[in-house]
Amino acid sequence: MYKLYLRVRDYECDLQKVVNNSVYQNYLEHARHEFLLKKGLNFSALSEEGVNLMVVRSELDYKCSLISQDDFYVTVEVQKISRIKYAFIQNIYHKEREQLMVSGRTIGVAVKEGRPIAFSPLDGLILE
Repeated sequence: MYKLYLRVRDYECDLQKVVNNSVYQNYLEHARHEFLLKKGLNFSALSEEGVNLMVVRSELDYKCSLISQDDFYVTVEVQKISRIKYAFIQNIYHKEREQLMVSGRTIGVAVKEGRPIAFSPLDGLILE
């Protein structure tokens, strides 16, 4: 399981002094991109080759809020759910407390020339 460690920045918090709900999407996306890069799949290079990895669905369950300066980590695992769709199973944990803060599932497809395609490089990253 891939883990990316991060820290909450002040400007990511809202008037309630907790991380704004939309910011969690940024954390998850950043972790997915870092995961792919670590596995040899450069998101930018793929785009230049005409292959775009696109999100078609996101599901988030908010369990508890992060606050400014909290250290946390994001986990990433991949599941194949059809010939062309992959699910990125991701969780955000408070580092010190090991507490689940957000659980997420992001469904993605590879698109080339405007059409979804089977993208075998992701097959090697699938959770067993």
